Amino acid sequence: MRFQIDKRDRLVIIKLNEDKLLSNLAPQLKSELVVLNNEGFRNIVLDLGDVQYVDSSGLSALLVGNRLCKEATGTFVLTGLNAHIQKLIKISQLEPILNIIPSLSESVDYVMMEELDRDLRT
Repeated sequence: MRFQIDKRDRLVIIKLNEDKLLSNLAPQLKSELVVLNNEGFRNIVLDLGDVQYVDSSGLSALLVGNRLCKEATGTFVLTGLNAHIQKLIKISQLEPILNIIPSLSESVDYVMMEELDRDLRT
């Protein structure tokens, strides 16, 4: 699986450099999400700007990332989704569960606002 990781102070950005997120790549993505979570990253932005197609295994990997971040009191954000992937998420009734933000910069801002909100509540 080809990807880039940008570790920042309060979040990590994963840019998936694949055109398809299928059953052959989903386990690797899940593993990477677990490793980052274990390293203490509770906020993950997954940039799917290069991804054209996702199957059910790929959706499962997205849900794993979402669950890991929620359990760590963090935020999981998807960005760069094309119309096909957005439609698949809608058909799968995952829109209310997943945070989908149009651009990478908006995603980073969203995560930072969530972090600020959590800091103010503690």
